[in-house]
Amino acid sequence: MKPIKVGLLGIGTVGSGTFKVLERNQEEIRRRAGRGIEISMVAARNVERARSIAGAGVTVVGDPFAVVNDPDVEIVVEVMGGTTVAKDLVMQAIANGKHVVTANKALLATYGNEVFAAAQDKGVMVAFEGAVAVSIPIIKALREGLSANRIEWVAGIINGTTNFILSEMRDKGLDFGVVLKEAQRLGYAEADPTFDIEGVDAAHKATILSAIAFGIPVQFDKAYVEGIVQLAAADISYAFQLGYRIKLLGITKRTQNGIELRVHPTLIPIKRLLANVEGSMNGIMVKSDAAGITMYYGAGAGSEQTASAVIADLVDVTRLHTADAAQRVPHLAFQPDAMSDMPVLPMSEVVTSYYLRLNVADQAGVLAKVTGILAEAGISIDAMLQREADEVGGEGSTHTDLIILTHDCVEAKMNAAIAQMQALPTVLSPITRIRKEELA
Repeated sequence: MKPIKVGLLGIGTVGSGTFKVLERNQEEIRRRAGRGIEISMVAARNVERARSIAGAGVTVVGDPFAVVNDPDVEIVVEVMGGTTVAKDLVMQAIANGKHVVTANKALLATYGNEVFAAAQDKGVMVAFEGAVAVSIPIIKALREGLSANRIEWVAGIINGTTNFILSEMRDKGLDFGVVLKEAQRLGYAEADPTFDIEGVDAAHKATILSAIAFGIPVQFDKAYVEGIVQLAAADISYAFQLGYRIKLLGITKRTQNGIELRVHPTLIPIKRLLANVEGSMNGIMVKSDAAGITMYYGAGAGSEQTASAVIADLVDVTRLHTADAAQRVPHLAFQPDAMSDMPVLPMSEVVTSYYLRLNVADQAGVLAKVTGILAEAGISIDAMLQREADEVGGEGSTHTDLIILTHDCVEAKMNAAIAQMQALPTVLSPITRIRKEELA
């Protein structure tokens, strides 16, 4: 059979990696797909640079709409990013009856419902393994490998930049700002790292995982998002003393009342495999009723790592593009007419346990007042750590740190208790609150 023709939108880090891997492994890929996969057309801002990567046999254009409107292109690969022009291009490709492969998590988390509905109507596929934890085939695992299971929860380190920063903060005892500058110098963090450090990138990915795990629409606007900017080296040290490590997790859970969808720093027991995912690596745990707990580990970014996921999608589309649309795996794992309307819970209704750090005056009665407020709120204490004043503020210090681990309680109740504790004159600084998950 003739090679299937692919149009590529963007030839930066991911696009160039896709060319390299396709060229290097073309025979292996052809044997798996049943026919060749050929990038015949590329759209790029820098046309000359794109020509130097793509070679003489590939048409290179500056207008990306020329690619999605070309009648010879059967699959459009979108790796340009963003949610404006990229959305228009993807929707136009679908309208033209072309299959789409994308690694654009922001696009799918924000407009996925619209994109998937349009693809369903046209009978084309939208494949997106590269959108989440690129070298880890987590989309395929949830959609296909675990399709016999009722998923209970998914929890993952799905942003390599923040995981690198937290690993360095723990290993070197440095505060966030210092490590961020080093991460930028080494290329682990962007010049503008906002989406990473504020948790937005992880929330895009968690939104996609939640939709596939539970068969609900993508609902990024309902996600609770908290980054790592406020974390201090002291909290990482205290957590370690108590037997935990702090990771930025994307978490989605099924409960009786609805679906939890949240991203925030989280204490994880050191004995958990996920707590030992270090540097810029990603790790995802899934708990399901039949398979139990499974874990997936690998690089979450990189040129060829993302290309691996993109090309795997190309192979899938090539195998199935002539098949009856009803026989293909649904975009969000569940049949479109069988999607759940379970609500995404507001954070105030989420039940979890907590780490609290209070900087308090070193005087009698402080501990009794704090524990009294928690007791009145019905919040039980799991563990406590109180530092000597001179360990915290130096010799002659009049303040100290009080660290409390709680048992499970609803977030609204904890919010009210924190407000009461914060109002105490003996609580000298804003209270640090970090959620805790046992992941068992």
